[in-house]
Amino acid sequence: MSVLVFSNPNEGSFAKSALEACTYGAKVAKALGTDCHAVTYGQVSDAEIAKLGAHGATVVHKAGSLETPDSGQLSKLIATAAAACNADVILCSHDLTGKAVAPRLSARLKAGLVTGANALPTTDGGFKVNKPVFSGKAFATEVITSAKKVISLMPNSIPPENTGGTAQVQELAGDFGAKKVTVKETKKRTGTISLPDAEKVVSAGRGLKGPENWGMIEELASLLGAATACSRPVADIGWRPHHEHVGQTGVAIRPNLYFAIGISGAIQHLAGVNGSKVIVVINTDPEAPFFKAADYGVVGDAFQVVPKLTEALKAFKG
Repeated sequence: MSVLVFSNPNEGSFAKSALEACTYGAKVAKALGTDCHAVTYGQVSDAEIAKLGAHGATVVHKAGSLETPDSGQLSKLIATAAAACNADVILCSHDLTGKAVAPRLSARLKAGLVTGANALPTTDGGFKVNKPVFSGKAFATEVITSAKKVISLMPNSIPPENTGGTAQVQELAGDFGAKKVTVKETKKRTGTISLPDAEKVVSAGRGLKGPENWGMIEELASLLGAATACSRPVADIGWRPHHEHVGQTGVAIRPNLYFAIGISGAIQHLAGVNGSKVIVVINTDPEAPFFKAADYGVVGDAFQVVPKLTEALKAFKG
């Protein structure tokens, strides 16, 4: 018996969420008195593989010949690795890939599935996993009674821990099936922090009055080392690109710090950001719904508050 973590490489490197999942897997393995293994694919360097070992994996199963697989191939890859290391608990990140792979894997292995877990499982009185439900308004504890268990971990739920360990690499061979989905073109953002991985996010809405005013948002984000984001109406009218839209119908995020500037806080927006550890709201309307979810709130004009906040940060850093 072991714990297996699916580590999805992005252009040959592992994102923070992959290291979080590895740390989570190592802690689950320790609680169960077993080892943590990882499985990956493609041309991943030894330095990147070493990160998995440093974050808790004792063995990394690598299918080096598998390139740009679809979700069907990935589910077969993980099932093959699970059989090789006799894994009873299989973990992945609750990202776009994990959301596609985890249900397939659950059906393939006849395993119980919990998606979007946000805490380590408990094993007293059964294998219990905690997760947010109703768009983060409540929490549920789900009990997995099957022999095989599949869990996807919500990003930013557990900090990655570098334990300084090392991992043995084993080449993984097998029939992973034919690709049924072919990606013809990929357009990627450059020079920006990925929203799902960002620990700090500065977001703004229609209160900014126009795209020409976004400079102060970008300056504040740059000072904080944060990603920029926006509300849905802002993306819909073309002020900001759609990949910056956060909320229930956009990118769901869980940063440590979330600034909401000139955003009233519609329920769909709140549903995608209420997992943030600290929420700071700046709005002229004292009755804005976002203030009910805020940890800190400033009732004021963003065009006056944000520049003052930026200057204070510059003075603090200087």
